[in-house]
Amino acid sequence: MKNYVIAALSGAALILCGQVMAADLEAGKTKAAEVCASCHGADGNSPAPNFPKIGGQYRTYLVKALKDYKSGTRNDPVMAGMVANLSAADIENLAFYYSSQSGPLNSKK
Repeated sequence: MKNYVIAALSGAALILCGQVMAADLEAGKTKAAEVCASCHGADGNSPAPNFPKIGGQYRTYLVKALKDYKSGTRNDPVMAGMVANLSAADIENLAFYYSSQSGPLNSKK
């Protein structure tokens, strides 16, 4: 039984690592400049108080938020329009890029 638990946990870890490694930081940076930077800033730390600071947020949170805007689960007409044409890879890449930036949750710079 113990071996099954170890095998299951190892498999889950490999799957999660593969998802993180599949994201492309440079593609996320490029897409952020095209789609997000005008409101959230190039690094996700908008100086405007009416736009959330997303730099340094958790990758999983950003993925969920973007998918929720895209599906309509999270309702915001501006964000719905911004995410409408994002692919699943775009969402992963954006989340990977913004989570790697400095922000309120970390101090990487």
